[in-house]
Order: sequence, then C-alpha cells, then structure tokens
Amino acid sequence: MIDAETKKKALIRLKRIEGQVQGIQRMVEEEKYCVDILLQISAVQGALEQVSKIVMARHIESCVADTIASGSELERARKIEELIEVFSKYGRFESK
Repeated sequence: MIDAETKKKALIRLKRIEGQVQGIQRMVEEEKYCVDILLQISAVQGALEQVSKIVMARHIESCVADTIASGSELERARKIEELIEVFSKYGRFESK
C-alpha cells in the first residue's frame, strides 16, 4: 500500500508532469521547433520514471518485505515472480 509520504511525493511530481504535458500541447499547437518539443517529451519521460521509482521503492519496502518476512512459500514465490515481471517491464531502473 502507498503510505502518506509516498502519496504526497508522487502527487507533487505528477502535478508537475501534468503541467509539463500541457506545455507540450501548447508547443505543438503553436508549431514550435520539433527538437524543443522532443526535449520536453524527454523531460516528461524522465519525470515519470522518477515517479515509478518512488512507487516501486514503496512496494518493495512494504508489500514485498512483508510477504518475504511472513508469507507462505507460495506467497513468497508469487511475490518474487511479480517483481521479476515488473522489473522486466521497467528495466531502465538505475540505483540512486
């Protein structure tokens, strides 16, 4: 589960991203230089990756840790498989 601190951090970043996306929409409407638009898109992608890291860290610290500590062997195996699947989708995660 997402705790209050993680929720706050994620929402702050997501609201900032929302503003960035609206800015990109204006740039497209105003037919700004393509490279400038692409740079802004890249910035949004990076910001979304940071939100993913925040949520993933919380998931590992809470759900995964709890299951490994107190879950059955089957539950632990399922949680590990879930992590493998998530990491394969988000393979771009790097350590801080």
